[in-house]
Amino acid sequence: MKTINLAIVEDDILIRESLESYLGDNRSINIQFIATSVEDFLNAIKVAREPQVDVMLLDIGLPGMSGLEGISHIKKLLPKTNIIMLTTYEEDEKIFKALCAGAVSYISKRTPLTKIEEAITTIFFGGSYMSPSIARKVINYFGPNKEEKGMNSLTSRQLQIVECVVDGLSYKMIANKLLISIDTVRDHIKKIYRLLNINSKAELIKKSYEQKV
Repeated sequence: MKTINLAIVEDDILIRESLESYLGDNRSINIQFIATSVEDFLNAIKVAREPQVDVMLLDIGLPGMSGLEGISHIKKLLPKTNIIMLTTYEEDEKIFKALCAGAVSYISKRTPLTKIEEAITTIFFGGSYMSPSIARKVINYFGPNKEEKGMNSLTSRQLQIVECVVDGLSYKMIANKLLISIDTVRDHIKKIYRLLNINSKAELIKKSYEQKV
């Protein structure tokens, strides 16, 4: 039986001790590192001889450097480590930032310990695991919208940008007019396209005329 070398970075003492106690009883899991912050973990890794971490449970809301910020630093030292975000946060933005930064899974802290144990084993052997509620968010985000939403689903700022696009303004001109950056304009446009289930400026202009924005 292969041994899974595990690291836990969690500042909540009750959660940390629960994970350590429960997972420590599994003979196939070897808890190598336990830390309360990303900084403490990185320091421990730097002084350890040939540190081996196959899977890591990493909290987002940590003192000092957040877990989200810490992913890139951890991956530099341990590029082969599979990082599981274990967190109370289920906001779309944090989920996707964590996954894009290099995390392989995102699990709610409300997940039973048996399921967390299952996730560690599944990921170690090359599989994938996410809490059902989070998996649904990922599917909804990346999957096609089944129903097109109308302009009334847009925010006031997004409606302003639509109006500018209809008037023929470039991204730079929109940014100057609304006193925002070009990157912010691009981000809004992407969200507008996704919300309206469209893929081009022409479709946006057509829809805006159809719905008389």
